[in-house]
Amino acid sequence: MIKNYLTTSFRNLRRNWNFTLINITGLTLSLACCLLIFFTVRYELSFDGHHKNADRLYRLLNHSLEDGEKGFNAGIQLPALAALRNDFPEIRNQVTCTYGLRETLITVTQGSEKKKFSDPGYNIAFIGPEYFGMFDYKWLKGSPSQALKNPGSVVLTEGQALRYFGKADPIGKSIRVRNQMDFVVTGIVADPPATTNLPFTTMLSFASLKEFGAFTNWDDWVSTYGGGQVYLMLPQNVSEAQFEQQLLTFNKKYREPKEDKRVKFVLQPVKDIHFATKTGNYASRSISKGMIWAMSLVGVFILITACVNFVNLATAQALRRSREVGVRKVLGSTRGQLLRQYFSETGIITVFSVLLALVSAQLLLPYIANILNIQTRDVVFFQDPSILLCCVVLTVATTFLAGFYPALVVSGYQPILALKGKMRTAGGGQSNLRKGLIVLQFSISQVILIGTLIAYSQMRYFSTLDLGFEKDEIVTIAIPDQAEGKLEALREEVRAIPGVKSVAYSAFTPMSRSNWQTGFRYENDAEDLDFTVVMRPADTAYFNTYGLKLAAGRMYLSADTIREYVVNEAFAKKMGFKNPEGIIGKRLTIGGGGSKLPVVGVVKNFNTYTLHQEIIPCVMTTMRNNYQTLSVKLDKNAGLEQINRIEKLWAAAFPDYLFKYTFYDQTLDSFYEKEAKFFSLFKILSFIAIFIGCLGLYGVVAFMAESRTKEMGIRKAIGASAMNIFGLFSIDFIKLVVIALVIASPIAWYFMNEWLQDFSYKVSISWWLFIVAGIAAVAIALVTISFQSVKAAMTNPVKALRSE
Repeated sequence: MIKNYLTTSFRNLRRNWNFTLINITGLTLSLACCLLIFFTVRYELSFDGHHKNADRLYRLLNHSLEDGEKGFNAGIQLPALAALRNDFPEIRNQVTCTYGLRETLITVTQGSEKKKFSDPGYNIAFIGPEYFGMFDYKWLKGSPSQALKNPGSVVLTEGQALRYFGKADPIGKSIRVRNQMDFVVTGIVADPPATTNLPFTTMLSFASLKEFGAFTNWDDWVSTYGGGQVYLMLPQNVSEAQFEQQLLTFNKKYREPKEDKRVKFVLQPVKDIHFATKTGNYASRSISKGMIWAMSLVGVFILITACVNFVNLATAQALRRSREVGVRKVLGSTRGQLLRQYFSETGIITVFSVLLALVSAQLLLPYIANILNIQTRDVVFFQDPSILLCCVVLTVATTFLAGFYPALVVSGYQPILALKGKMRTAGGGQSNLRKGLIVLQFSISQVILIGTLIAYSQMRYFSTLDLGFEKDEIVTIAIPDQAEGKLEALREEVRAIPGVKSVAYSAFTPMSRSNWQTGFRYENDAEDLDFTVVMRPADTAYFNTYGLKLAAGRMYLSADTIREYVVNEAFAKKMGFKNPEGIIGKRLTIGGGGSKLPVVGVVKNFNTYTLHQEIIPCVMTTMRNNYQTLSVKLDKNAGLEQINRIEKLWAAAFPDYLFKYTFYDQTLDSFYEKEAKFFSLFKILSFIAIFIGCLGLYGVVAFMAESRTKEMGIRKAIGASAMNIFGLFSIDFIKLVVIALVIASPIAWYFMNEWLQDFSYKVSISWWLFIVAGIAAVAIALVTISFQSVKAAMTNPVKALRSE
């Protein structure tokens, strides 16, 4: 019996090869998308889930109450670590601080040879021994409780040890960090999985941090450093809500009264760090849960679109097969047998499509992984149990979704009417269903298309928005040493290079991922004000290099230490001055100590954080010992020759370090790499959704042209032109596309408006975007149906009338 079902199914599929090809193509594309989206979603949801106690691990955050949902900061005040251990003895050995270092030079000496390494991001961090009691690592050498107990010790991952020392045993060997301090290797752990927000490969003993001399203040309860983060593990009998209540008392005890009302400590589950786009993480890679759900929904919508194709084509062909059904029923076939017959045809197409989808997804995986920055590590879909289980679920779901209604319709035909060929009169309901499904199909396609257009507008807005500073033709280079006279000599030498317009030193670039926020006192106040400021220490050339403009007063005078301040317009406004000139001459004390020094100028607002956040009060001053960045403004015609000359001068000044440079505009682009990558993905998904919809539309039009051959012949015989015939086919489908646009527009507006809330600077959703999407959809539909409709319009009426 099963053999008979399969044999008959293959014959029918071969006979209607064109519709079979359309169905297989649509299903293959949609199923491949579903598999890739399933893999991506599973990957994103697995971050930091490999730790045994993941459900009890938390990161401590500062929550600025006045900034609401945007006021979370992962950077922590360094005194908090000792205070937590003192006030909460139940977690004394379950709280740790990680202090990450960016772009750090590592020197490894082997005999007379010196090897230099530089890691981007936060791959290097100071860590205490309690860290390994909270987070799970596979130890290859050394003891988790002893390896980082003493100052000057370091634990390496297996991959990093191989990179530094080759195949030699690294235990007992030393590395030098930033040419400042030596660390002896005391332990080796297996490489952590790619799905971690703690991507440390070189872990230095936290007991060495003070001696290392990092930018720290162990008594400052106001200033924060984004690289310093506190993690804790709650006891099993303490909930997150209970501990946060205890943190309110802790907050009140250690913060100034004004600060206590403005900022509080909150907990963030470690498993949620990956989805917190506003707080960031050491891996510098995050994704909102909204984006994950959006991807999942798009995958489901694309699968539904392909199933709609199947239903449309199957019901359109049902009238052709009415006599076949009549004969089968007369010969004794039951409705159940007919249902199994048509389900077998659907199953064959689905299984074949799933196999093709598996192959297609495997071939496309490296490309998608590159777009989304996913570590695939030789993933083979055919060997992945969860992927294979997903294939089984998709096969069953698709077979049911695509095959149930057509099988029910065809198997329900009455044999007498079927054999007399009178089933055409019963096709009105099916015709309405097909129209409804086409509207559903194009509604889904247009939601994705409108979303893609709005995302494109936002990405374009990023690149064209006036940030308040210049970003083009500027090269930034890290400065490892502020030795006396060295910076000044290098600046003069670089400035003498033809093609160099200006040279500046600073702690940070205007917009930066690294930021220093601190408290301050105003005039004769005895306490810090109830908000913090972001610091931008820089020399006087910084203003000209980045094109910063003064709104009032003057630039501060050249100096090595803090002598005068320049603030931004946001600072003056926050202090209640409607006119920026009003704050000139007022005195500030930065960091709660030191001298009261005057504000001599107000600079026009510029963005210090990414466009996810608004401009906040900023203070600029001279602070030579904190200069970490050399910024070089080049002429438009300058190129690699100038870079090479800068490198030679830099290498002569800092022979023990590696030269690395970046163009500042590329650095800014990287801030929105996440949005750009997912925009690229949604462009692809939008194209696929529209293509699958067009496949189905083409198939339905082809069937209509074939079934209305005689009608077209009669119309042409009584004088209808080719354009009349084309219009007859087109007008009905254009109506359906317009209805789909009306349905899709509010849905797309709602979801994209929610997405835009993640940005402080965002485009408004203009009405013309929906018009553009509608015009594009109509044009695509016209192109899709034009071939079949023109073919029908050009058919000889004599042949058309004989075709019956």
